Amino acid sequence: MAELGVIPPLVAMVGGAVLRRQRLAVQALTQLANGSFTNKALMVEAGILSKLPQKTDNLDGNTRQEFAELILSISLLANTQFNMDSSRIISFVVSILDSSNSSVETKCTCLGTLYNISSVLENSASLATNGTVTTLLRLSSLKEVSEKALATLGNLVVTLMGKKAMEESPMMPDSLMEIMTWEEQPKCQELSVYILMILAHQSSIQREKMSKAGIVPVLLEVALLGSSLAQKRALKLLQWFKDERKSKMGPHSGPQVGRMPIDSSPMSPRAVDESKKLMKKIVKQSLYKNMETITSRANGGGDSSRFKSLIVSSSSKSLPY
Repeated sequence: MAELGVIPPLVAMVGGAVLRRQRLAVQALTQLANGSFTNKALMVEAGILSKLPQKTDNLDGNTRQEFAELILSISLLANTQFNMDSSRIISFVVSILDSSNSSVETKCTCLGTLYNISSVLENSASLATNGTVTTLLRLSSLKEVSEKALATLGNLVVTLMGKKAMEESPMMPDSLMEIMTWEEQPKCQELSVYILMILAHQSSIQREKMSKAGIVPVLLEVALLGSSLAQKRALKLLQWFKDERKSKMGPHSGPQVGRMPIDSSPMSPRAVDESKKLMKKIVKQSLYKNMETITSRANGGGDSSRFKSLIVSSSSKSLPY
């Protein structure tokens, strides 16, 4: 049918004022677009992106879903050499995602569109500068659509502008730390830890921000209870925090014998013994607190007494992070 020149008239109908004709045109174009690069390209050349409704709140649920399906199909052009301005697509789908009237199905469809667009490096600027990151972070906290939102954020975080937008978001790192506790959704766990790894890599500012937010106990939980991939990523992050803590302490952070006055008396054996006991007590309390947090989250606040023997036997060891 495309060879008969039906695409330009259908595109014109999409921009028309008659809702019924508009819906029929969208449905027809969706069928023509599926599986056909040529038809998708012809639609873009005919101006389909300029025909998209400016206000999506005026669309009913079914019409909104039909538009979302058409744009999802067209967004596949982003992964080709076809030259397409994705900014109009981004603003259109973000407006649908931000609407409280959009169904979960429609949101999933729109997130698929953003994922396709985010897979192209050149689109990162458009995605990072119009509030898309905020929308994605908000949706990542909804379990029904979280995985698709996190996958798109995973594409963006490896770009300069995408990473900067996430670093500056007030929702970070707390929103991703919450997702890290979703044991029933291992893929979401893996993606959230991955994004935090990229943000923390070679950035002491971000690591300090995460540390202040309380990420270490959460990472310990993932390292013990998460999926295999999530565990590996959590352990890597924990190692970074451990290394950074060691570097901050440094070789001169403790008392220096050489700086003691000449007439100072050395510590008595009893004082040394008391100091060691105090340090063991501090380590024991800290480890118990971490284990209690993990147990509470794993068992819904259940009793953590089964860890006491482990804590007692490990009281002389350093913390696992």
